[in-house]
Amino acid sequence: MSFILNIETATKNCSVSIAKDGETIVCNEIADEGYSHAEKLHVFIEEAIAAAGITVQDLAAIAVSQGPGSYTGLRIGVSAAKGLCFALNIPLIAVDTLKALASQANVSSGKIIPMLDARRMEVYSAVFNADLENERPIKAEIIDENSFAEYTEPVYFVGDCAEKCKPVLTKENFVFLEEIKYPSAKAMSKISYDKYQKNDTVDVAYFEPYYLKDFMIAPPKKQ
Repeated sequence: MSFILNIETATKNCSVSIAKDGETIVCNEIADEGYSHAEKLHVFIEEAIAAAGITVQDLAAIAVSQGPGSYTGLRIGVSAAKGLCFALNIPLIAVDTLKALASQANVSSGKIIPMLDARRMEVYSAVFNADLENERPIKAEIIDENSFAEYTEPVYFVGDCAEKCKPVLTKENFVFLEEIKYPSAKAMSKISYDKYQKNDTVDVAYFEPYYLKDFMIAPPKKQ
């Protein structure tokens, strides 16, 4: 039996789950507009481990959402995951944030397009089929009325971009699953376990989140 701690901090949702052989048994999460991940993440981890009735020594691996997403959120999650892996001498598993988001859509056909807000009309997006096979690489793109027009089958959009994208993406085959807004550590459980079984891990020392765009620091305002 393998217990894996899953950590998701790429968006406003600070989310932690404990999975046993790929099945989520405990999940702590809260979508906070103020990005309070630094305050909540370690508390959530401790509470989840206790609720699962295990100790940190029972963990077989740590899985972390690798991005794209919030620069600060990703740094917090990856730093916590690395620290635990070093301390416990267990492997680190990187999970594609958009794939975990797309996996929450329970559809049997068509395309699943997860989108995360990158401000203004830009989004981070990818395209998956109903079997969660990636059909187009992740990229940052500007959404307009011609976006995804090449798809004629049903297209299911998930993520936190419905409010700004729905008025623009109006084709009849486009469906917004607005209840699926953020990636969750619950959705990481099966993905991380599959990777664990294949020994698909990353180097704890050198792994970096997938920011997609360079982090920009705005110059200070003149007094």
